[in-house]
Amino acid sequence: MNTWKHLLSRSITRPEQLPAFLRRNSPNLAKVIERYPMRINPYYLSLIRAPGDPLWLQAVPDELEINDQLCPDDPLAEENLSPVPNLVHKYPDRALFLVSSACAMYCRFCTRKRKVGTGRLTVTPDTIRAGLDYLIKTPMIRDVLVSGGDPLLLDDEALINILASLRRIPSIEIIRIGTRIPCTLPMRVTARLAALLKRFHPIYVNTHFNHPDELTPQAMLALARLADAGIPLGCQTVLLRGVNDNPEVMKKLLQKLLLNRVKPYYIFQGDLTKGTNHFRTSVGTGLAIMDEVNRHCSGLAQPTYAIDLPGGGGKVALLPQHEMYCRS
Repeated sequence: MNTWKHLLSRSITRPEQLPAFLRRNSPNLAKVIERYPMRINPYYLSLIRAPGDPLWLQAVPDELEINDQLCPDDPLAEENLSPVPNLVHKYPDRALFLVSSACAMYCRFCTRKRKVGTGRLTVTPDTIRAGLDYLIKTPMIRDVLVSGGDPLLLDDEALINILASLRRIPSIEIIRIGTRIPCTLPMRVTARLAALLKRFHPIYVNTHFNHPDELTPQAMLALARLADAGIPLGCQTVLLRGVNDNPEVMKKLLQKLLLNRVKPYYIFQGDLTKGTNHFRTSVGTGLAIMDEVNRHCSGLAQPTYAIDLPGGGGKVALLPQHEMYCRS
């Protein structure tokens, strides 16, 4: 069995499987998991040092998730913007194509936590075919973001078949893959996978790291394999309370990403997703962090701080205000 598949098969999915030192007294943990599944694979589990640390917060369910009544299930209106199942057409020339229903870890802040890992996100050959047919019939779409779930959890052959089908559509120029695998299960990024992805240039990979401790030697090897295959790498980070809402932590993360040939692409204000409100910071916190980042990081290490507007309004950049002084 492949190393990554073996690790995935040993994932923690039930409260009683959590190591004793990572448990908190939460009688409703089973209720949380019933609504929002848990999956923590042994690799990511090994990175968690203590309850409440930045990696624990991202991985371990919290009773606050089921006490959140302030936010909608689908804040970005993806369901309303889906002309066929699992394909979101929000922007005129771009589409989001969901090709996987599972992730290597179910992040507690996930925008799609209402359905990822549950029966509410069903990916089948029929849904893949319907998505491809829509793309063929909609030539205005030139850029496709392949996501899920996590597309890199597909077997090599299944993933390559989807990418090859996309490449056969003349109007599609750019293929992007959105994945957290280099962070949560980096051994999935084998030399073979990198070589296979290289066939589909121009192809881009946007990955997702939220804390510098996630950039382990294994993660750095995964990123190096992709970069060595000529694949441009970007990172979409989410601003999370208790995880990275600190200028020093964010600067270290961005600088470490750049060192590993990953361009910091976005820092997102947390979406208004039900079950995630306890992670949200104020916009003012984000602007203050970006002000420090802009002062101390080169332009290459400066992402766009953005909010994805509710209701499918799209991304809007949030910029710190600087006073300008000049001498006469």
